[in-house]
Amino acid sequence: MRVSEYVNFDAVGLAELVAAGEVTPAELEAAAREAAGAVNPRINAIVETWPTDDRPRPGSAPLAGVPFLIKDIGVAMAGRRMELGSRLAAGNVSGADSALMRRFRRAGLVTFGRSTTPELAHSMVTEPVLYGATRNPWDPRRSAGGSSGGAGAAVAAGVVPMAHATDAGGSLRVPAAYNGLFGLKPTRGRVSMGPDIDEMVNGLVVHGSVSRTVRDSAALLDLIRGPEPGDPYFAQEPSRPYAEEVTRPPGTLRIGVLTHAWCGRRTTAPVAAALSRTVLLLESLGHEVAEAEVGLGVGQEEFLLANARLITANLAALVDGLAAALGRPVDSSTLEPVTLAGYHYGQRVTGTQFATAFEVRNRVARGLARSFDAYDVLLTPTLPELPMRLGTFAEGAQELDGLGWIERLNERSPFTLPFNVAGTPAMSVPVTADPGTGLPIGMQFAAGFGREDLLFRLAGQLEQASPWAGRTPAVWAGDPGRPLTSGRP
Repeated sequence: MRVSEYVNFDAVGLAELVAAGEVTPAELEAAAREAAGAVNPRINAIVETWPTDDRPRPGSAPLAGVPFLIKDIGVAMAGRRMELGSRLAAGNVSGADSALMRRFRRAGLVTFGRSTTPELAHSMVTEPVLYGATRNPWDPRRSAGGSSGGAGAAVAAGVVPMAHATDAGGSLRVPAAYNGLFGLKPTRGRVSMGPDIDEMVNGLVVHGSVSRTVRDSAALLDLIRGPEPGDPYFAQEPSRPYAEEVTRPPGTLRIGVLTHAWCGRRTTAPVAAALSRTVLLLESLGHEVAEAEVGLGVGQEEFLLANARLITANLAALVDGLAAALGRPVDSSTLEPVTLAGYHYGQRVTGTQFATAFEVRNRVARGLARSFDAYDVLLTPTLPELPMRLGTFAEGAQELDGLGWIERLNERSPFTLPFNVAGTPAMSVPVTADPGTGLPIGMQFAAGFGREDLLFRLAGQLEQASPWAGRTPAVWAGDPGRPLTSGRP
């Protein structure tokens, strides 16, 4: 299969070709490697590729033969490096598959490499010292977002139709918005973190994917959801597969709109205009859309302080564990300045402060839950501004402590973190683009706990009403402007 053909199919479409005997998994893998070789020198989205030992039989699994990338953090693949974007973990090799990796294999995915992440996923841009900045395929002078920036850039450029991603405060939705992709953050407990971890960053982190079509994300979530023995909690299983929800009408939804963020950050004019266009689209589809007053249940200062304590205390524990396991010092030779500052801040968090942060998390979860009594879905911009220029996010960061860095993250991505704290599902949908620059603009839709089904229905409707599959970035492995052959249900 030629690359120009390969990039025109989504993952479900490629798996159908394999099942029908029209193409082999080896041919798909060869096309993916050729695509990576063509675009990765320009976007730096892939840390490394490797020879694969997965050779699924055609039709033996739902996604048999589909090329795939895993993020360089959060998922362990036996015998492969997981360096977490950090010099501290350089050369670290996983001894066994994590539960999620086993599920990827059972799904039939052929994992042939790992995508970039900022150091220890502690940023919303992917510019680690270890392997350099990842660039946005739409404009390589701009960031691909983070912390799943490599996944976002690789999928947007056509290397793979979808890729593994994680989300602790927007780490999946931010790259989806920056790169013109669909990205859904599942409900807390939907996908197991086991067996080595019971929950990551006290439930803020979830596993998911970024994809060019809605049905790919739905199909993959069907294959990786569900608990593992010993999980501390799990979300109730859905009544039907998410892949079926994509084609089901969502009905008339009550949609509450937040134009500006809880922290007071004003949404820029291009994004506000995109939000207005999205509201008009939703109204044309029969939904009831209104400005919403949504409280978090806590003040902004208390919200940020609690999250800074949770995040940095977990960061400190992770750093200490890596340093002990790999026999390395914790200093500027192994960690970047913002990570080192977060580490020191986390070391000073007391047990009482940590417990109090959980109480804040509870109030936020209860506060947001009440919003879904009045609205079926909440709509916000995923981000208040267009993708930022490379190198600008970390300017002056050497002066920040751990709290200051979390405040900066929240200032630039103020709509995403509350839904991690609450544990509710939220998705970024590339409904529109900026007419002036052509850059994609993501819109975030959030629903109540366990309601991914509702979000997939709405996403499928939006994909049909405002297709994005035909938009291709400046750095693209295929023919510019050619839509997916099998991109929508």
